[in-house]
Amino acid sequence: MQPQQLTETAVSTLRGLSQEEAATRRAQGLGNTMPVKSSRSYAQIVRENVFNPINDLLYVLGIALVALGRVSDALVSVGVVLLNVAVSVIQEVRAKRVLDQIALLTRPRTTVIRTGQEQSVDPGDIVKGDVLLVRPGDQIVVDGPVLSTERVDVDESLLTGESDLIEKRPGDQLYSGSFCVNGSAFYQAEKVGAQSVAYGLAAGARAFRRVYTPLQREINLVIRVILLVAVFLEFLMVLSALTNTITFVEFVQRSVVIVGIVPIGLILAIAVAYTLGAVRIVRKGALVQQANAIESLSNVDMLCMDKTGTLTTNDLELIAVYPLQGKDEAELRRLLGDFVASGSVGNVTSKAIGASCPGQQRRVKEEIPFSSAHKWSGLAIDDEAMRGSYILGAVEMLQPALSAEEIEQLQPQVEEESEKGLRVLLFAYSPELVALRDDDDRPKLPDGLVALGLVILRDQLRPEARKTLQQFTEAGIHFKVISGDSSQTVAALAKQVGLSDSAGVISGLELAKMGPAEFAQVAEETTIFGRITPQQKEQLLQALRDRGHYVAM
Repeated sequence: MQPQQLTETAVSTLRGLSQEEAATRRAQGLGNTMPVKSSRSYAQIVRENVFNPINDLLYVLGIALVALGRVSDALVSVGVVLLNVAVSVIQEVRAKRVLDQIALLTRPRTTVIRTGQEQSVDPGDIVKGDVLLVRPGDQIVVDGPVLSTERVDVDESLLTGESDLIEKRPGDQLYSGSFCVNGSAFYQAEKVGAQSVAYGLAAGARAFRRVYTPLQREINLVIRVILLVAVFLEFLMVLSALTNTITFVEFVQRSVVIVGIVPIGLILAIAVAYTLGAVRIVRKGALVQQANAIESLSNVDMLCMDKTGTLTTNDLELIAVYPLQGKDEAELRRLLGDFVASGSVGNVTSKAIGASCPGQQRRVKEEIPFSSAHKWSGLAIDDEAMRGSYILGAVEMLQPALSAEEIEQLQPQVEEESEKGLRVLLFAYSPELVALRDDDDRPKLPDGLVALGLVILRDQLRPEARKTLQQFTEAGIHFKVISGDSSQTVAALAKQVGLSDSAGVISGLELAKMGPAEFAQVAEETTIFGRITPQQKEQLLQALRDRGHYVAM
């Protein structure tokens, strides 16, 4: 069903709110307003860097040094502090500006149904309870359930890291920050503004909290103890001066000694080291929120990382194709090239195949985009040069439509390539033009598929990935790979970069069934985690911290 047809048949029953109802809800604070701010203002950044316990102590000592006639010492100590403050403020302001720009929503205009009529509105005009219409290419801007009977395929990779399309049907939730890739559907605004998933993730990325490193905590403790001793001694000196036990000259001389007890040089050395380290890291393109992050990096003993974009370039590469049924490789590559060139919905798989197998666009009668639900894509091609219903997908999903002889023929090759950690897809077809959907509009494999060949792909690793991980290992740092992709895919990639999966692989679904104690134990002992939600990532990091690890993500 095309979007226009969907609109004509469904608008009569999905009339949406009236303009008056929308205005009333907006006045009640139920609008889709999304304040964009970080946890700190510019004034807070300046104030927190100028005035903190260490700096305050140095200011007091500077005043004391001036009073004792040691003006040059005072200028040096306070001058270094002010220089450190300037560098810290500059880099934290830079970090704030970048973090304030973080947003999962591009704020495009969206289609809302008001009094039975389509209207194109700014996302800020949406209110809770509105009925919205999404079509291919639209970004979903608020959270809510699908209302219409039309299926829709969405890309939730910005939210979960999972690159496969997710099929949504009536009652399923659509989440802000995802994109409609195929199909059209009405859905209702249930969570708007600050309650939406996209806002929550962006706000979490912008959040700031001051963290003191182990060295800072130890130094602060030592300085407090020394300061208390110095204050007590100075108090005794003042009493002695007031009772004329010592002369004024002796008072000044002894005060100089007491002030010297405070390790000003140590404090300044640490401040300078933090500042210089932060500047060096900034020059490499990193974002430094706090100068003491330099020391935090040196304390890390557990490094958690995502797969997509961290270990990989978010691209696939075609390694090989293996013809079946008497086809030669050139013919198989031509068919694959025409297949991916004819599809209207591309993904990283079709991009990788198209890069190695150029093809011509053929006339398509029906298309099934790839989704994580059925794990295959299909085209019914009605073209003289290439007629039939062609399917490309996971071998295990296509096997029920193959003959026993074909399964036996391809299984050894599939097992061999899978053991190498590679992705194996099967390309098959039905010579007849048959429907690719059943009576309920669900994707349906044609019966009697003929296997044409195997397609072998792998994630494109970052060139420096293996060497970098080896250097971390030599430094005594342990790894956790935490990804939204399938456990099998993540485990395969781990093998390619030299990470062992001997400690086991576990999925987010399995984690969700565990109690706190078992969850913490698994977090400690397991190396590879697949199908993990953003919330589970936070729980895993906290569980590792609770077990005494210094964790970086």
